[in-house]
Amino acid sequence: MFDMYKWITNTEKAILVFIALFTVYGVGQEMYSVLLKGAVSLTDLLLMFIYAEVLGMVGAFYKSRKIPIIIPIFIAITALCRLIILQGKGISTIDLIYESGAVLLLALSALIVRSNLVKLRSGPAQPPTGQ
Repeated sequence: MFDMYKWITNTEKAILVFIALFTVYGVGQEMYSVLLKGAVSLTDLLLMFIYAEVLGMVGAFYKSRKIPIIIPIFIAITALCRLIILQGKGISTIDLIYESGAVLLLALSALIVRSNLVKLRSGPAQPPTGQ
């Protein structure tokens, strides 16, 4: 009998292995490019940080069997910051406001998610005792 759940989870694991391999390949390409250029820019570092976060996300999945939502939020923040830097001074003011606003919203969402995780880990709140 065909077990759809097992097929889906095995497919997911295989895709994650490919993501990890492609990420290592991509960071290797980026490092090679930096070595050929002979200089490291901030955008290069941010791209390598994104690669590191993707690997961390794959590693977190294999360690805990779930992907913490905070990691993709950090990846999105880093990607938006890299985009802003890459656009340089030629970016329109309204685009800069929108992109900066998106970074702010993502940062706030990371803060909210993190504070909720801390509350969940510390257990249910105790009701105040009457004095």
